[in-house]
Amino acid sequence: MTKVAYVVSSQLVEVGSLLPSNRNRSKLVHSLVASLGLLKNVQAVKPVPATLQDLAEYHSSDYLDALLNPALTTASGHGLDHDCPVFPSLPLYVQLVAGATLTAVRALQFTNIAISWEGGRHHAQKSSASGYCYVADCVLAILAMRRVKELHVARPRVMYIDLDLHFSDGVSQAFYKQNSVLTLSIHHMSPGFFPVTPLATLQHPDQEGVDFDPLTLSIPLRRGASSATYLHVFPLVQRVTEIFAPTHIIVQCGVDALAEDPHAIMNWSLPIEQPGSLGFYVHNILHTFPGKKLLLGGGGYNSPNAARAWTYLTSIALAEPLPCDTNIPYEHPFFPLYSPSFTLDIPTGTMQDHNTSTYLSEITELFHNRILPALSKVVEEAVAMDM
Repeated sequence: MTKVAYVVSSQLVEVGSLLPSNRNRSKLVHSLVASLGLLKNVQAVKPVPATLQDLAEYHSSDYLDALLNPALTTASGHGLDHDCPVFPSLPLYVQLVAGATLTAVRALQFTNIAISWEGGRHHAQKSSASGYCYVADCVLAILAMRRVKELHVARPRVMYIDLDLHFSDGVSQAFYKQNSVLTLSIHHMSPGFFPVTPLATLQHPDQEGVDFDPLTLSIPLRRGASSATYLHVFPLVQRVTEIFAPTHIIVQCGVDALAEDPHAIMNWSLPIEQPGSLGFYVHNILHTFPGKKLLLGGGGYNSPNAARAWTYLTSIALAEPLPCDTNIPYEHPFFPLYSPSFTLDIPTGTMQDHNTSTYLSEITELFHNRILPALSKVVEEAVAMDM
């Protein structure tokens, strides 16, 4: 069994369950992990709330003044409205979510895998909330990892892989043209789909009018992406990792691309046995890719399925995957929500996959002929500077 640090506390669960976009999801996730006996196998770590100094490593002072104001009851700019409304205990939520992710980073001092399912808030900006995300915990984690001192590493090399349905705009933009961190987002993209940004497109060095960054990469997928489509692009993820040779990998495990999510855009499946599935991706990243690994949560708006998925990924992290036909224990406090199957699996949908072989071949060819050579050049130059 692999040693895994798992960040959780009763306070984190209670406050995390207040998030307007995912009410009570936190309770479902952690209670299912416990009901299936996994908490006995992980090293549970209580989160240390992030301090103002921790948050100010990235966020602007004016945003933090608004965000952490306990008297704030209505929108005051900074994106604190519409999809990111003010809600009770917002300041504590921000401190606990960021603190949980930073606690997981610190836990990597004594283990190679850490999990913070409350994290993965990849849309939050430096000075504003966005896309249900109030605090940029992913960015804060990367900054913390870059400060790590290890005897055998001249300089930490942090790679961020985003598996959410939506592009990782908050993270990718934070490190765009910084020549220090590699971000790779695999996501849905179509006209007008959130977030709308040129970085979500398949950029490459030969595009006119594009300031291409070989360390800010995207693999945009069309509607209906299935495990077969994800399997097709997985070798690109492997090759990017081989070239960059990270010492630390953060995986944002948003589950809104799974079948049955209310977005109804992708058709990704869960079981590790199905090549290209979410389980397949996380298993291979954790157990075959180099470096220490941090798993974060993210999107996922069918809460019972989010609980299923993150419980299953926790078992994969432990290197003892639960069978997907595992029954949800009758004693589980939210048992009725798992009907009609009352098992861990999420049925594969029947949506048509619009990622044609021609489109996927175009992505592969652009990576091999344009993007990967540009990445190799940047990495070679960085290695030469470290010598």
